[in-house]
Amino acid sequence: MAGMRRKGDLPTRTCAQCGRPFAWRKKWERVWEEVRYCSDRCRAEAKRQRTT
Repeated sequence: MAGMRRKGDLPTRTCAQCGRPFAWRKKWERVWEEVRYCSDRCRAEAKRQRTT
């Protein structure tokens, strides 16, 4: 089993909606390349802006 990583060592991205940085999460392990938003709220807001 791999050793634990420090939170500061995890990869980060900038949210496409709010511009804030966010860190990798275990639940995004398989889809990290596709993750664009830091939260469901930002994803919903971006979707709302596209449709109007």
